[in-house]
Amino acid sequence: MIQFKIIVAGCGSMSNEWIDCIEKDETAKIVALMDVKIEAAEAMAKRRGLQVPCYSDLSEALADTNGNLLIDVTIPAAHKQVVTTALRSGYHVFGEKPIAETLEDAVAVVQAADETGMTYAVMQNRRYTKPIRTLQQLVVENKIGQIGSIHADFFIGPRFGGFREQMDSPLLVDMAIHTFDQARFLTGADAVSVYCHEYNPLGSWYEGNAAAVCIFEMSNGAVFTYRGSWCTDGHKTSWDADWRISGSKGSARWDGESAPVLEIRDESGTGEFIFPVQTVTAKNRWPGKEGHAGCLDEMFASLKENRLAETDCRDNIKSMKMVFGALESARTGAKVSLID
Repeated sequence: MIQFKIIVAGCGSMSNEWIDCIEKDETAKIVALMDVKIEAAEAMAKRRGLQVPCYSDLSEALADTNGNLLIDVTIPAAHKQVVTTALRSGYHVFGEKPIAETLEDAVAVVQAADETGMTYAVMQNRRYTKPIRTLQQLVVENKIGQIGSIHADFFIGPRFGGFREQMDSPLLVDMAIHTFDQARFLTGADAVSVYCHEYNPLGSWYEGNAAAVCIFEMSNGAVFTYRGSWCTDGHKTSWDADWRISGSKGSARWDGESAPVLEIRDESGTGEFIFPVQTVTAKNRWPGKEGHAGCLDEMFASLKENRLAETDCRDNIKSMKMVFGALESARTGAKVSLID
């Protein structure tokens, strides 16, 4: 049985979801903790009852502990340096989004993974809920036919305080990648172009643009639209957005929380002005864990099976390109190609 000897980097930023999932995996053992503020690593060791060494220097931790897997939960600005250092030291990496703060740095990280032959899987926990996995399976099985368009609405009004309220593009940079990645997952297609209008509505408590409208053309010919706001009070959507998928045989709706609902064209209505439909509420078809646990299960399974994880950086960078393409379009006012 493979034994994963894990170093955690960024203890001060690590959520309980990560550490709980790791400690429940019988193949995983934390062998060291690292944070630039060593007291944060020491505090985690004490809090979780871990009898492991603590470090403030990543290279030292990687060299001393004879580990084979790094968990990177550092701040986004540190991701490039932390991940590439680990990859070049012979470690696989699981890490928090984003891959890096710029597209150029993200490309460099993926290149490092390719050059070293190691893997770097990115946490995209919003792919791992029972409703979205069920909906994706129904789309793959052609239940609503060929996908022509997919639409996501995201309207929530959180008062974070702190850095998000001072960011230039808080919604697109800090949150939209989840919805963009979900669109790729649901359609099985990648974005080939984007037009985006970003703005800050009246009444917003953010300094930067907290709302955006995006139109993506996808590689399968479908169009994906995104309407989002982080400064909307009332009629809020789920954090997983509110979805409509239109296909050649019918449509699917998902509110981000409940079971997806399909309305499939009833062919007996041939000749009618508007075809009648059969309404089907989807039953759960996902046996796996949800959220962080589901994504981490896939990450560990990929290493055990010697394959790339579903959210490996080589795939996840395609979702990142949607974010940076949207930002460029908003800045220039022009449609942006996402094809290399």
